[in-house]
Amino acid sequence: MGDMILYEKQGKVAVIQLNKPPVNTYDRALMKALDEAIDEVRFDDGVAVAILTSALDGMFSAGADIKMLKESTPDYKAMFCLGCQETLTKMESSPKIFIAALNGTCVGGGLEIALATDLRFAARGEKFKIGLPEVTLGVLPGTGGTQRLPRLIGKSKALDLMITGRLISPDEALQLGIVDRVFDPAELMDRTMEYAQNLAQGPTKAIAFIKRSVQEGLEMSLAQGLALERELQNRLFVSRDAQEGLSAFLEKRKPQFTGE
Repeated sequence: MGDMILYEKQGKVAVIQLNKPPVNTYDRALMKALDEAIDEVRFDDGVAVAILTSALDGMFSAGADIKMLKESTPDYKAMFCLGCQETLTKMESSPKIFIAALNGTCVGGGLEIALATDLRFAARGEKFKIGLPEVTLGVLPGTGGTQRLPRLIGKSKALDLMITGRLISPDEALQLGIVDRVFDPAELMDRTMEYAQNLAQGPTKAIAFIKRSVQEGLEMSLAQGLALERELQNRLFVSRDAQEGLSAFLEKRKPQFTGE
């Protein structure tokens, strides 16, 4: 993964840090390193949850490398966008929970990376900005923004943000539903890690199937989504965790889940 992506494990939680000063702009090299980190999470049976954050103070990511885009050919730009979309879709479809800990400004492609995670926790602060300002460059949010933001917060609210390019505070992002929690900056990582560790100690197979049912089901008809839900539920009914969970409930004790 190199120096641009820092990777560590704390128990069953992986922490992926973007580390490309000064503002974590991404190019092919950074996205390739992120892709490798996502694969590391996917194939490590000892990892149940991943936190995606930044090693830079007050800056999650300012998005794509504008200089690189300006200097590259149209064909390269098209392939770059496709490659970025594929990496983010890989993270979104992985049956493990990814939580973005937005420790500062998160704009453009930086927000598009965060939108492909399952949950977004942000540091509070008026100086931190969140948004999709691509329209101010004469282009659109091309790394999933036009698709994931309206699916998350609704069509008109998403359109407003994208066609004006305005940037908002983490608290306004919380009100709109772009982020799910806002914490004081000094608490962000501790609170995110606490949340992640709680998930990692839980029935991780059920959590993985819930994510899969939601992600795949929302792109299906209701009847197809309900069929997927039934199929996944039937697979869980025969799992050890389900047996333990049902027994613990009836025996009025705390369940001991193993992820099996």
